[in-house]
Amino acid sequence: MSDATSSAMAARIDASVKIHKYKKKSQWRTIWLRLRKNKLAMFGLVFFIAMMATVLSADLYYDYEEDALSHELSARFKPPSEGHLLGTDQYGRDVLARVIYGGRISLFVGLATICVSLTAGSVIGAAAAYYGGKVDEVLMRFMDVFLAIPNTLMAITLVAALGSSMFNLILAMGISQIPRMSRIVRSSVLGIIGQEYVEAARACGTSDARIIFRHILPNAMGPILVQVTQTVARSVITISSLSFIGLGISEPTPEWGSMLSEARSQLRYHPHLAIAPGVAIVMAVMSLTLLGDGLRDALDPRLKN
Repeated sequence: MSDATSSAMAARIDASVKIHKYKKKSQWRTIWLRLRKNKLAMFGLVFFIAMMATVLSADLYYDYEEDALSHELSARFKPPSEGHLLGTDQYGRDVLARVIYGGRISLFVGLATICVSLTAGSVIGAAAAYYGGKVDEVLMRFMDVFLAIPNTLMAITLVAALGSSMFNLILAMGISQIPRMSRIVRSSVLGIIGQEYVEAARACGTSDARIIFRHILPNAMGPILVQVTQTVARSVITISSLSFIGLGISEPTPEWGSMLSEARSQLRYHPHLAIAPGVAIVMAVMSLTLLGDGLRDALDPRLKN
């Protein structure tokens, strides 16, 4: 191949990559503008950001040891007041402080779970779509076996086998979400694997790993982001469910599910002990669900104006 031909090919590939980058920026800007028009989705986004900011800054207005953990039996079952906005529980602990610190656990586990499932699911789904053939068949049939098991049941089984530590809980919940995530990633990658910029990268001799992680996955993130929000919402419910039945975070560490479990015996006379963590779970899941629905609508080409 002559130097002139090589230069011409390099120039064409360069132009293809620049056009692709421009289209990518324009596409994400369009998605953002369409998402902003969805008031419910923006409410979900703003509320979730506010919730994250509140739980992360809890140390500025509450002392974890004194307000959320320490027992003060003389202050037990106090009604909502200026000193305790949501009252106190059966051990004299501030309910609002425990709800806020409990959000750290629930939301952290939810976000950590998506890191595990997204990492493993992206590798499996992208490899299955990129290589196809027997690789695709083997990986997807393996994922189908796990898809036949309900996520919560798989998480309960893994936690019971490994133990109820924080690490094991995140690992169990992350593994239970991998099959669903790998399916979403595979379908997203299949939609763009024949694009010109992928062929241009192959023509340049780029390695398969670089093509997958540098060129394909970043451009398949639209549907994956929708799945991410839904997975975090499901993880919040799952961690609360596991803690409620005694397989998740145990006392005295505050967590929404364990707080609900403790409040069962006090529902008749002190219902606020269950209402506070229950509302926190509902609002966290609702905000993520609204955001996910808004992202799905913004990414749907059939809804373009």
